[in-house]
Amino acid sequence: MSKATPSVLIAGGGVIGIACAHYLHRAGYRVIVIDQGKIGAACSHGNCGYICPSHVLPLTEPAALRVAIKSLFQPDAPFRVKPTLDLKVWRWFWEFARRCRHQKMLETGSHLKALLDTSMSEYHRLVNKEGIRCEWRESGLLYVLRTIQGMRDFAKTDRLLTEVFGVQARRFEGAALPGLDPSLKAGLAGAFLYEDDAMLRPERLCASWREHLLDEGVDFLEDCRVLSVDRSKGHVLSLLTSKGPMQADHYVFATGAWSGELGDELGVSIPVQPGKGYSVTMARPHLCPKYPMLFPEHRVGMTPFDGGYRLGSMMEFVGFDHSIPERRIQQLRRSAEPYLLEPHTPQTRETWFGWRPMTWDSLPIIGRVPRLENAFLATGHNMLGLSLAPVTGKLIAAMIQGVSPCLDPTPLRPDRFH
Repeated sequence: MSKATPSVLIAGGGVIGIACAHYLHRAGYRVIVIDQGKIGAACSHGNCGYICPSHVLPLTEPAALRVAIKSLFQPDAPFRVKPTLDLKVWRWFWEFARRCRHQKMLETGSHLKALLDTSMSEYHRLVNKEGIRCEWRESGLLYVLRTIQGMRDFAKTDRLLTEVFGVQARRFEGAALPGLDPSLKAGLAGAFLYEDDAMLRPERLCASWREHLLDEGVDFLEDCRVLSVDRSKGHVLSLLTSKGPMQADHYVFATGAWSGELGDELGVSIPVQPGKGYSVTMARPHLCPKYPMLFPEHRVGMTPFDGGYRLGSMMEFVGFDHSIPERRIQQLRRSAEPYLLEPHTPQTRETWFGWRPMTWDSLPIIGRVPRLENAFLATGHNMLGLSLAPVTGKLIAAMIQGVSPCLDPTPLRPDRFH
C-alpha cells in the first residue's frame, strides 16, 4: 500500500476496536490496532452474545434507584456497589441518579433504538456478505417470567416498547412454555419472545473478524499498553506505549472500561466506570434450550451455543477487581434453576469476568475529542458493546473521512459531559 495512504492507530482491540478497524480499512486507511492484553479479550470475550434491538430502554430508568438502594442490604444481589471515598465515583452515581426519570429514559431510548437498528442491519451484511463466522442465529430472545407479578410488571415494559418504540414481542402464557421450548419447567408464569433479536458467540466473532482483517492487511499488536499521549497545538503527535512510541495520522481510543484513565492524557472528561459482570461456560446440557433467554426476575441470561452453554449476569461497581468469587459463579447456576429442567452441567469450561464501560447517561461516547483534531473516542457502550459495535465503527469511519454519518451522532459527542 502506498506510503501516502493515511493511517489510523486504534487503541483497544475489543469488539469496538475491531469494528472501527473494519470500517476504516474499507474506507481506504492503513490501520493498526493495539491492545494492552489480547485482541478480543476482556469484556468482548465471555458475555452472553445478544444482538438485541429489544434493549432500547437505558439503565437510567426510574426503577433503577430503588433497585440500587435495595441491593445495598442484600449481599447476594446481582447489583453491588463497593463503598469508596473516590469523588469521581460519587459524581458518577449522582449524575446517573439525576437521569433516572421517565422522560429522560424515553429520550435516551430513542437514541439507542436508532443505534441498535443500524447495527443490526450491519450485522446482517457482515454475516451474510462478509462471511464472518460467529454462530449467528436469528432465533429471537426469550424473556421468561417465573411469577404472575413478574409477568404483570414485564407486560408494562413490553407495552411501552411496543407503543413508544415499535418493538414488538409475542406473548406466551405459562402453559404454552414447555411446548415452545421443552427445556423450560412447567409452572412458570409466561414469557415474551422478541423475534427480531439475534445471538452470536462473541469470542468467535472477534476471532473470525480479526482473521478477515489480518488477511486484508490490518495489523494487530497485543500486550501493548498506552502509557502517555504526546499532543501539541490541537493534535496528537504520537502515543508512547509499552512497546515504544507509535505515530499515525489519526487516533481512535476504543479502550472500554479503561477509558476514564486516559482523560487527563487527552484533556477531556471521560466519565466511564467499570461495571463488572461474570459468566460461566459449560458443556451443553442434554436438554439444551432452543432460545437464548433472559430471566428478568433473577437478572441472569442464558445462551445455548453450538458447542457450549453460558450463564451470565451481575453488575458490580468494585473498581478494577480481578477476582472471580466462587459464590458469584454458584449464584449464576442457582439463578437458572427455577426456570430450566437442566439449568447447568458439571463440565465447567470457563469462568469469566469483564468490566463493562458504564456512562452515567447510558449512551456511548463516539466522536472527536474536544480540542484535538485527529483524536476520536469510541467507548462507553455500557452493556451494549457487542450490539453496537458495527454502528460505532461505521460512525467513526465517517467522522475521520469527514463525510455525512449514517445517523446524527450529536447525542454521543464526547463534550456533552462538560
